[in-house]
Amino acid sequence: MNIIRVAIQALAAVLGGTQSLHTNSLDEAWALPSEKAVLLALRTQQVIAYETGVANTVDPLGGSYFVEDLTNRMEQAAHDYFRRIDDLGGVLACIDNGFFLREIADASYRYQREVEERKRIIVGVNAFQVEERLEIPLLRVDKEGEKRHLERLNTVRRTRSQREVQRALQALRKAARGTQNLMPYILDAVRQYATLGEIMQVLREEWGEYQPPAGV
Repeated sequence: MNIIRVAIQALAAVLGGTQSLHTNSLDEAWALPSEKAVLLALRTQQVIAYETGVANTVDPLGGSYFVEDLTNRMEQAAHDYFRRIDDLGGVLACIDNGFFLREIADASYRYQREVEERKRIIVGVNAFQVEERLEIPLLRVDKEGEKRHLERLNTVRRTRSQREVQRALQALRKAARGTQNLMPYILDAVRQYATLGEIMQVLREEWGEYQPPAGV
């Protein structure tokens, strides 16, 4: 069913004038997508692009009173949210007091209640179910591939200049204590073959890790 949903969502995105489009693979919710699933997702985009004719005009829904009304209502609702966030002290304050997490959690709860009470129909979930269970083959990562990757990583660690790595990481640490742009320091660390884990460890030590506010 999700293959059909993705196709409709992709078509809606094109009709809405999207500048970039990604179609999820059918197995992406469970594992890394398989080559077959990725190809099917790509073919979905190609059918929309080359067979439907929907991309032949800039705004195929232009002039639709219904779409314009939906757009206006969505824009108004977005501005209402912006004002609400400003009234609460801005984005940083809303992060600190858990406003965003509460809004997401409340919306998820309302959605699930609607599904369970059948106020929102999800085909195959709470309506039009079938007893047959569909088995989706999932991509299994080769353990030998993981082993080869670790061997390459260990080789890099042995052969890189430890002095240059430490210099770059210390420069990143010093920059993280201030307000300057960290990207040049991160790029320098990468050029010296510092690993992502080493770079992130520096930032964790300086900034700590985000913890959601209690009571969200």
